[in-house]
This record gives sequence, C-alpha cells and structure tokens, in this order.
Amino acid sequence: MTTTDQQASIDTEAFQVTRTVIVHAPPSRVWAALTRDDLIARWFGQEAHLPDLRVGGEGTFGFDGYGHFAVRIEEYDEPTAFAFTWTNQAGAELRPDSSTLVRFTLTPEGESTVLAVVESGFERLGDRAESAMTDNRSGWTEELDELVAFVEGPGFPAGDAPVESVARSADGPAA
Repeated sequence: MTTTDQQASIDTEAFQVTRTVIVHAPPSRVWAALTRDDLIARWFGQEAHLPDLRVGGEGTFGFDGYGHFAVRIEEYDEPTAFAFTWTNQAGAELRPDSSTLVRFTLTPEGESTVLAVVESGFERLGDRAESAMTDNRSGWTEELDELVAFVEGPGFPAGDAPVESVARSADGPAA
C-alpha cells in the first residue's frame, strides 16, 4: 500500500516539513530517481542539473512558471542518505537567509523502500518562514506522490536504473 494519501506535515517549533512514503521498489531505484538528472526531472520540477554528485557539488532545479533554484549537495551516502541545500527563491544565490536543507533517507523494507524527507532551516527565512513551510508542505505532498508513481510505474527505465556506482570522495569520483 502506497502512502500517497498522507500529506507532508509542518513542525512549526522545529521549522521543518516532513513526509514519509513507502515506495514499492528497491532502494537502488529510489536512489536513482533522487540523484540522476534525467530521472529527477521526471518527478521533481521539469529540469535538473547536478553535474557533480558529491558533497559540495552544485547545480540547479528548474520548475516551469517558477524559475531555477540553486542547489548544493550536502550529503551523499549511497544508497541511504542524500541531502541538498537549495534556495527558497528562484534565481537567488545559496545563502543562509535564502535557503533550506532537504534530507532524504532510504530504508529497505523487504522488497520496498521507506523514503523519508525532512526539509529544515525555514527559521532562517525570516518573515517568509511560515508561507515557505506551507508552500513546501504542498510541494512535498505532490512531488513525492509523483516520485512514487514514477518509480513504481512502467515509465521507469529498465532494471534498477542506477548509473554504475562510482566511489566518491571529497576529491571527486574515483578513476
């Protein structure tokens, strides 16, 4: 049973938006959907550009009608945790007062994956914190529903679809 009927929730004291879903697919498929440009754009916005998949790597996510949002990878622990900081305003630079942290954790559960997302740091947005949490609550509800449908559906590339794993370090991919 997919938990797409549950919405993301807001914790106003912790300034966080959270949601957990069960994806009826192995963690490798879910990981690929979270980290591959071509797959991210199938469920999260319309464009993704993450050319440097390592901690500190930067890129953008593009959403029709909203613009492009700067992204920096903060955690890359395949296949259990992936986190990025992203701007709260299209076209803005990554700064503490204009960005939040999104962290995904993947936990295998039989043939499925429990996927949790926590977006934090809204308190740094000042007057925009409450509206940003409300907007992103709706966003994570819709976007994770799209991720589940995509990963579980027939449109997902054959096999588990991860790019061949590459050992990653602070110096970049291994040769």
